[in-house]
Amino acid sequence: MTLVENDEEAARMIVPAVYAETGRAHLIGVTGSPGSGKSTLVNEMAKALRESGQLVGIVAVDPSSPFSGGALLGDRVRMRDLSGDKGIFIRSMASRGSLGGLARTTGNVVRLLDAVGYDTILIETVGAGQAEVDIASAAHTTLVIEAPGMGDEIQTIKAGILEIADILVVNKADRPGAERTIRALKAMLQMGAGGRQSGHVDHHGRMMVAGRLGDGDGEVGGGKWRVPVVPTVATEGEGIVELMDSVAAHQNQLKAGGGWRARELARSRQEIGQLLQAEFMVRLQETVSPTERETLIAAVAEREIDPYSAVDRLFARSNG
Repeated sequence: MTLVENDEEAARMIVPAVYAETGRAHLIGVTGSPGSGKSTLVNEMAKALRESGQLVGIVAVDPSSPFSGGALLGDRVRMRDLSGDKGIFIRSMASRGSLGGLARTTGNVVRLLDAVGYDTILIETVGAGQAEVDIASAAHTTLVIEAPGMGDEIQTIKAGILEIADILVVNKADRPGAERTIRALKAMLQMGAGGRQSGHVDHHGRMMVAGRLGDGDGEVGGGKWRVPVVPTVATEGEGIVELMDSVAAHQNQLKAGGGWRARELARSRQEIGQLLQAEFMVRLQETVSPTERETLIAAVAEREIDPYSAVDRLFARSNG
């Protein structure tokens, strides 16, 4: 994991060697604002999965300092009560300046856990809030965590983060205002329900599959997937059974309705795009000298040339 995270050349050798063994694990993304209790919730979800006999991988992404580049990697501290379980593997990662809530190499770390046989992999994002939409393409099932009293209902509307949620979790549901938060989220889901039609591709490139939760017993009927709002108190373990029932229902619906393959396609599309961008930057650095790049940057700053023309010149030089 250290090699694929830190050494691009090593990743180019390791990933092809294990890739055929991947694609089996259920990838669950957990995102939400700082302070919503994501790590505690992941901790309880991991315990529940272990009780059902699954091997569980956890990839927790922490923010890197824009000044030192360091990261606390505090999720491993918060999940210390899982450390004695040999059926759980926790990997903390620094975001290293990547936006969208994930590190650039998160996919490779998840892939290795998948290849060695972990049944479910929980991916916890940075917790930056409105920008965390990359997890929508990186996971099969995306949980968006809210907490009462944080103004998250408004942030959810602004961010469009509601659109990436397969399951909405109102954690810390024992706090004042929890019922109001639940009602607000349900109202927002009703207002936006028209976009989640069978076969509809949303603006994140994700296929929204047919399906809905049944009458509370975890079964899935026909029609649309209805995003549930699940109240939890992770510190007390409350609501975890209901949450895991919703996760299992969503997984079953994806596999039954073709959504699993649709999300694999979305993830592959995003990853290939990112690799192409990275490859172009490497080629640019190899073929265009720093002096030449700085000259063009200065020309743009002085309004001697526009940014589009500068990019055209750089692109032409890198292909020349």
